[in-house]
Amino acid sequence: MKTEQELKDIVKTRYAKIAEQGKAENASSCCGATTPTNKVYNIMMDDYTDTEGYVDEADLGLGCGLPTHFAKIKKGDTVIDLGSGAGNDCFVARHETGAEGKVIGIDFTPIMIKKARINAEKLGYNNVEFREGDIDDMPVSDNVADVIVSNCVLNLVPSKEKVIKEIYRVLKPGGHFSISDIVLVGNLPDALKEDAEMYAGCVAGAIQKTEYLKHISDAGFSNVTIQKEKPITIPDDILSKYMSEDMIRDFNTSSIGIFSITVYAEKPGNKAEKPKVTLSEIQQNTSSCCSPKSGCC
Repeated sequence: MKTEQELKDIVKTRYAKIAEQGKAENASSCCGATTPTNKVYNIMMDDYTDTEGYVDEADLGLGCGLPTHFAKIKKGDTVIDLGSGAGNDCFVARHETGAEGKVIGIDFTPIMIKKARINAEKLGYNNVEFREGDIDDMPVSDNVADVIVSNCVLNLVPSKEKVIKEIYRVLKPGGHFSISDIVLVGNLPDALKEDAEMYAGCVAGAIQKTEYLKHISDAGFSNVTIQKEKPITIPDDILSKYMSEDMIRDFNTSSIGIFSITVYAEKPGNKAEKPKVTLSEIQQNTSSCCSPKSGCC
């Protein structure tokens, strides 16, 4: 069995390659990590194109939901996006939080951080920044975020429990999250669970839905709610890389379910009142932009 660090290295290597692939190729495979299928397009992702704040260049086709759609982001909020990729969810969140808010994207793949910073500079968003780091050990202080979003990323981390505890730490009292992720009902065949490519492709790294929700409750969150749920079907031409025809037939007729869920939960406590920001402060804040290398764009 691979260690946590070995699994992280698999994902980091694979997602560095994914960053150079096209959106269509990523969307027609499992989170961009497996061989594209000829039978189904958009195996997991939802369509962002009508979403305000959407940036096509920042959409790599790697998501499995629309967490920002459900995240209840308000003007002036501080938002953190876990596994920010090329920045798409951050830019959608920035549309909601406005120039008076702040958006922080966290990703552990250097090429993704570079792409996201370039996109932010093109847009002139100096209140959107990208930090390189692990989401189970975030480079963020305690009680920083009003809202946390994430799109099909927690399943890639070996310890979901660590990430959920980190989410609790960095959220402000009264803050909340909306996270889209892949979960299971029933046990995957060993051939899928043991394959590194399928781990990087979101499926093999998924845990049971009941276990996932229990980690959230055990961390201290309240009002845990499934905002959206949809089944995920892995096409036979992808499964055939890992299983025989008989195994595929048994798998497809079994009670095993692979689902995309978007989960909402709140950190108990009362939000502190935000300090009022004047128009002159907003104008001053948007008049200049740091360089992409500095990471503060």
